[in-house]
Amino acid sequence: MIALLALILSLPAAAAPSADVEARVQELLSKMTLEEKLGQLQQLDGRADGKASPELFDLARTGRLGAVLGVLGSSEINALQRAALENSRLKIPILFGFDVIHGYRTIFPIPLALASSWDPGEVESAARVSAREAEATGLRWMFSPMVDIARDPRWGRVAEGAGEDPYLGSAMARAWVRGYQGDDPSQPGRVAACAKHWVGYGAAEGGRDYGTTEISERTLREIYFPPFKAAVDAGALTLMSAFNDLDGVPSTANRFTLTDVLRGEWKFSGFVVSDYNAVHELINHGVAQDGAQAAARALTAGVDMEMVSRDYAQNLPELVRAGAVPLSAVDEAVRRILRVKFELGLFERPYADPAREDAELLSAASRAAARRAAERSLVLLQNDGGVLPLSKSLKTVAVIGPLAVDRAALLGSWSGEGRPADAASVADAVRAALPGARVIASTGGAIGSLSDADIQSASEAARAADAAIVVLGESADMSGEASARSSLDLPGRQLELARAAAAAGKPVVAVALNGRPLTLAPLLSTVPAVLEAWQPGTEGAAAVAAALFGDANPGGHLTMTFPRSTGQIPIYYDHKNGGRPASESDHFTSKYIDGPWTPQFPFGWGLSYTTFTLSGLSVTPAVAAPGATAIVRVEVSNDGARAGDAVVQLYLRRRFAEVTRPVAELKGFSRVGLKSGESRVVEFALGPAELGFLGADMKFSEPPGDYEITVGTSSVGGLTARLTVGGRR
Repeated sequence: MIALLALILSLPAAAAPSADVEARVQELLSKMTLEEKLGQLQQLDGRADGKASPELFDLARTGRLGAVLGVLGSSEINALQRAALENSRLKIPILFGFDVIHGYRTIFPIPLALASSWDPGEVESAARVSAREAEATGLRWMFSPMVDIARDPRWGRVAEGAGEDPYLGSAMARAWVRGYQGDDPSQPGRVAACAKHWVGYGAAEGGRDYGTTEISERTLREIYFPPFKAAVDAGALTLMSAFNDLDGVPSTANRFTLTDVLRGEWKFSGFVVSDYNAVHELINHGVAQDGAQAAARALTAGVDMEMVSRDYAQNLPELVRAGAVPLSAVDEAVRRILRVKFELGLFERPYADPAREDAELLSAASRAAARRAAERSLVLLQNDGGVLPLSKSLKTVAVIGPLAVDRAALLGSWSGEGRPADAASVADAVRAALPGARVIASTGGAIGSLSDADIQSASEAARAADAAIVVLGESADMSGEASARSSLDLPGRQLELARAAAAAGKPVVAVALNGRPLTLAPLLSTVPAVLEAWQPGTEGAAAVAAALFGDANPGGHLTMTFPRSTGQIPIYYDHKNGGRPASESDHFTSKYIDGPWTPQFPFGWGLSYTTFTLSGLSVTPAVAAPGATAIVRVEVSNDGARAGDAVVQLYLRRRFAEVTRPVAELKGFSRVGLKSGESRVVEFALGPAELGFLGADMKFSEPPGDYEITVGTSSVGGLTARLTVGGRR
């Protein structure tokens, strides 16, 4: 696989807008009044029911509304668009956006789960279906992908991203953008992507949303920037500024990130939208005394469009006329927004086709894609004794826990226009998988209100069954935005429920529905098998049942480390070694006195119903000249009786450098499907980018040197080899 930075360096910094688009933008801009220009910089939201308020219609008619979020459905969108095009002086269409994070009506697994497929093609397919459904309703802009690197699972928004690694996160960022925009975002079924949150939001202190961040420039460039750079290089038309501050400067007023890096270094030509109310919140940050200062700081830093708050519209007319804000700054922001509207073909196709809306939403093809994505996202965490898959000849099965019948929990947070009624519950899916069996559902109340009677009921159900399936985890509202948790333990009395089921002495397995890594040690010692299903979407229950009974073989691997306890956080695989790395034999080393320092499950972990062996690792050449590319080959074999997927992962460790380097860095991966007894050679390319010669736009570079290469099926263990670049060993 061509690695991240090699691909970055081989691509243009950004696609240059066409001369025709630039001419049309300039012609329109030359006709606009200041108030009409500021209207393009304003995005407002619809009502909670998805309809447009009378005020939105008034603003549309007068040409003072550039974009809208949360107005939904072709009828409502077309009506508001018509108000703009039939009544405003310049007839500039409105750009309609929405938080389509992992599906519009057909809901796919949460992005953290999709990343666990280790299959960018699967992510691209999910984005393509989501774009097709949303665009059919008149939406042309997705507030997705979220490409924040996140290493603190207390942060609820880890559900929306690809996990802790910048290499994998960059691969997924490119896939999301390609899926949304394709080669031509003006075509039917395509929408504008919005990479968010620019930048460092995933490092919020304590995992609390909207919190502060403290990140060095080196760490920004090596860890947090790469997925955004990948999105920009893939053609992302828009970015969203973040809520956090960096080095004391809020992201929504940060000229270094918004202008120096994004526009100057990366040549990004699209536009930046603030996050919800983030311009006005510069006052809370303490860097603006009032709305006028907030507007001036955000606009001149590089935020082109203001989401929901109205500091631009209310204050910029006076600021521009007084010379406090240059008109050129307004013009440049308007130019960027108009450019995106032209590139989307919004002037040529401003309206939605209701017939397409009816045909696209929740189609059989979309459901099939969601089912496949859910199956490929499942991660088998533990399977002691090979208890999974369960036999289809079971006569009685108990399905236990509130989440066993909770359809909303399957959809997770930010579930678009998805409806719980569209999904089967896990209990329903088990019944469908075993039509001849008796299925006993023992569910009790909500997660937070399980009673002694519910625990007793679970015990009785397990005793009456041949096997028990305990469905545990988080309800839909326990992860996502504003859902930080101080503990990662199973909420409520769910562990007691599992213990009651296990005490019956029958085979018992657990299915986890959750939006983040959890601390599962007590559960792992209670039940022999745990299937991590995440929040798997509309077709997720069917995928879970297929895996439980052997019709699907789990092949996903973790993209976030699972800690043993909340106190281990932050814990991630590519940490620094330090001067005193942890050692059991030496007290004065970097570890805890009250528990292990190692994770419960490492980054890249995932089991299968079959077994894989790696052999024959080779590096050619083993000693390479600077600038050369080394080829790494390894053979992967399926030694078991079932077909399955291996996720082969390549990690580098720089043995010596001028600055400290991580103990391992992912630089290649490949998901390989193999039949029983089949073998295949997997090949990776390691060029200057992977080996530390980053290039000027990444700022920090390192001369080539001596490397340890590890290839395995997780970030722990594997085959090792050496590579030396630029000299003899």
